Amino acid sequence: MILKNFRLHLIVRICLLALSILSSCYLFIIQGFMPLAVAILLFAIYQIYALIHLVEQTNRDLVHFFQAIHSNDFSQTFSAKQSSKSFRALHEALGGMMARFRELRREKEEQNRYLQTVIQHVGIGILAFRADGEIELLNKAAKRLLLLNHLKNIGGLKKHLPLLYDALIRLKRGEKRLLKIIKSDVVFQLVIYATDFLIAGNNIRLVTLQDIQAELDEKEMEAWQNLIRVLTHEIMNSITPISSLAATAFSLLPEDKIEVFDVENLHDIRQSLSAIEKRSSALLHFVESYRSLSRIPVPSFKIVSMQQVFLQIEALYRESCTGASIELATSVEPESLEITADPELLEQVLINLVLNAKQALQGRKDGKIELLASLAGGGRIQLEIADNGPGIAEENLEKIFIPFFTTKKSGSGIGLSLARQIMRLHRGTISVHSTAQGAVFRLQF
Repeated sequence: MILKNFRLHLIVRICLLALSILSSCYLFIIQGFMPLAVAILLFAIYQIYALIHLVEQTNRDLVHFFQAIHSNDFSQTFSAKQSSKSFRALHEALGGMMARFRELRREKEEQNRYLQTVIQHVGIGILAFRADGEIELLNKAAKRLLLLNHLKNIGGLKKHLPLLYDALIRLKRGEKRLLKIIKSDVVFQLVIYATDFLIAGNNIRLVTLQDIQAELDEKEMEAWQNLIRVLTHEIMNSITPISSLAATAFSLLPEDKIEVFDVENLHDIRQSLSAIEKRSSALLHFVESYRSLSRIPVPSFKIVSMQQVFLQIEALYRESCTGASIELATSVEPESLEITADPELLEQVLINLVLNAKQALQGRKDGKIELLASLAGGGRIQLEIADNGPGIAEENLEKIFIPFFTTKKSGSGIGLSLARQIMRLHRGTISVHSTAQGAVFRLQF
C-alpha cells in the first residue's frame, strides 16, 4: 500500500514538474510573457526541491531510527497520525520496532535487577575482577567474609589478606583450594574456586568464596558427641556394677567377728574396697560431666538486654572478685544494646569465660576482668571478655576448644567446648586472642 501511494505521489509530482517546465518555455519563447514564465520556472524549481525532499524522506526516517538505536535512545517516536498517507505504514513499523526495543530493554533491566538481587543475597561470596585487578563484582557475602565494606582493586587485599591475595592471583582456571585465614582473631576456612571468561574483550576472573568453618566445627562437634555417647555408655555400663559390687562387698565385711580375718588383712580389704568405691563414684561423676556436651538444650531465643546480662554476671562474681583483689568492669555501647539469644545459655558461656579469667589471675594483685558489648562491622553484636593475666601459650590457642583438652590440673576440658557449641547453636562464633598482657575471648553473633 505504501509503495502504491508513493508511486502515485511521485508520478503526480513528476507530471506537475514537466508541465511547469513546458509552460514556462512556451510563455517565454512563444508568447514572450517574461514575468509569468519566470514565476512558473520558480514554481518548477520548488517542485524539484519538493520531489527530492519526498524521495529522501525515507532515508531521513531510517537514519533517525538507526541513530536512536546506536545511542540506545528508545524514547524516539515515529507518529503515524502526523505522517502523510504514503509514509504512515513506514512510521507505524518504525514506531512498533521502537516500542519492542523499549520492552526488551525493560525486560533486560528487570532480569539484571533480579540477577543482582540473587547475587547480593546468595550465601556464597562472589568476586569478579579484570586482568588489571579492577573489581567488577563483589557481593555482600564476599564483603562479610573479607571484612571489607568496599574494594576497588584486588591489590587492596595484598596488605590485609596477603594469603588470600596470593591464592586469587595464582589460582588456575577450574582449580579449587582450601585456605585458612585469620583476621581480627576470627578464623575462616575458605574454599576458593576460580574460573575465567571473556566479556567485551576483557579477561574476567570469577572467584567464589565459601566459609566452611561452621560446617567443620559442626562436624567436629558431632564427631565428639558421638564419641562421648559411645564412651560414656560403655564406661557407665562397666563402672556402675563395679561401684555397686564394691559397696556391697564392703557392707558384707563383719564388724564384730574380726577373728575370722587377720586384723591387718581385714584393714587392707576395707581400704581397697573403699578406694574402689570412691574411684568408681568419681569416675562416674567424671563421665557424667562430659555427657553435658551432648545434652545442650535447643536454644529458646528471646530479646535480651546486654546491660541486664552483665548486671547478673556482676552480681554472681562481684564479691569473689573483690576478695581476690580482681577488678570486674563492664561496658555496653550503646547502653540500649539488645541481643536475640537464649539468656540462660548466654549466661552459661559468660560464666565459664569469667571463671577461666579469674583462675588465670590467681595470685595477681592488679588483676582486672572486662566485659565489653558493642556493635561490630556488618551490624553484628560482639562481646569481649578480657583479662590482664599471663595469656595463653601459642601452641595451645588452637587446642583450647577441643573437648577434654585442659591446661589446669583440676580442669575437665569441657567449659570452652561447651561455650563453642552454644555459640554454634546461636549461629555465632567464639575466638581468642592472646598476648603477654592477657587474653581476650570474643563472641560474635
